Order: sequence, then structure tokens, then C-alpha cells
Amino acid sequence: MSLDPGSLERLVPEEVADDGGLGAETLELHLARYAFAAEHARPGRILDLACGVGYGSRLLADRAPRGSEVLGVDLAEGAIEHARRHYGGEGLHFAVGDAATFEDAQGFDTVVSLETIEHLPEPQAFFDRLVGLLSPGGILVASVPTTPSVDANPHHLHDFTAAGFRRMGARHRLEEIASLEQVQPFTPGAVLRRDDSRTRDRRRNLPAYYAKHPLRLGKRIWSTLRHGFNNHYLSVAWRA
Repeated sequence: MSLDPGSLERLVPEEVADDGGLGAETLELHLARYAFAAEHARPGRILDLACGVGYGSRLLADRAPRGSEVLGVDLAEGAIEHARRHYGGEGLHFAVGDAATFEDAQGFDTVVSLETIEHLPEPQAFFDRLVGLLSPGGILVASVPTTPSVDANPHHLHDFTAAGFRRMGARHRLEEIASLEQVQPFTPGAVLRRDDSRTRDRRRNLPAYYAKHPLRLGKRIWSTLRHGFNNHYLSVAWRA
């Protein structure tokens, strides 16, 4: 399986040009999320579920408490092959697996899954699975966009608010111990023109899409009035 570094859903650091473009900005946001996760990780077994090409798993392994073991799991065989070549090593292993059905009888002291939940058809069921993978007292770190994204990104199936995301943890009586809020400005004209390689698989013909999904248009207008031309993201660390 080949990797497309220009895809919205596949970030390959080795292919991201350091030119201040969207790819470099997005990589910086992703690394900050992983640094946040590493800061709150417990010693022991650490799972990075839907790890992509593995750069975040490597960061977790490098910054995790001494003696920890990190397992990165992703559905894409090509991504795991890349991860093993570029990031495998002491304290870090990779495996091919479906995040939506992944199981482990032993349990993990820390479970990390960043920018994953919005892609899945049943987000609460996936969140429930993440909680189920935790050992008693374990730490869960997850993130979602908290401004509308489904209209522009055809890979996303659900929009979230910060309050709605936090309710997923409250449903399991998880204790929120920390959060990270991030803002990424965007230029509407550049996105519509697909000036950056990472915008080429944005949803096409948005007017037709909004005509079929007027509530999505309403969400976009409300978000723009409230937040301007900025995407917001929320990462939360919970303790079981």
C-alpha cells in the first residue's frame, strides 16, 4: 500500500516540506498532541491506537516513563510498514489492526487515540472500547476537532463540540486531569482553490453539498460567526 503524504488523513513527516504550508502546520499540531499525551502517560504498557505512520508512537516511546512499552496499531499495512522502517526500535512495536475492533486481554496503563473518533460510524462505541482497554487507574488521551469539519472533509463522519466530547468521558465517570486546546487558522479562498497539496481531497462542490445538507451549512455559518476562520481542536486526558 502506497502512502499519500498529500492526503488530509495521512501525515508523513518525511514528506512534509518545511515551507510553512498546511502540512507543516498540521504536523506541529499533531506533535503537540502527542507531547501532551506523553506528559500524562502512566508507566507500563502504552497503546497508540490508529497510530498512522508511527511518528507519534516514537515520541511517546522516547518521552514515556522509564521501562514503558509502546504499541502502535493502525489498519493500513503501508502505514505500519513505514512506521517499522522509520520509527521502530527499543520500547516500541507496531502491529496492523482495526481500531474499531482491537482487543487486548491484558489491558494498557495508557491508551492514546488522536484525531480518530470523528472518522468512525459509531463514535460512542469506539470511545467505550478505548475505556475498556484501560487497566484500573489507567489514563486515556483522545482528541477531536471541536469546530465543524464534516462539510469540508469527506473522511470525517461526525462533528463534535467540546462539551459533547467531554460528556463521552463523563458517561464512564472518568476524571478529567488535563486538556489541550488548539487553534489552526485557515484562509477560505486558499482552501477552495486547493492551493496547498493537503487540500486537494477536500470535499468538492460544497454548494451542492450544502443544498442537500442545510443543517451543515447552518453549523458552518454559526461556527464562522463565533470563531472566525479558525479550526479548533481539543485533547483531553482522563483517569479511569
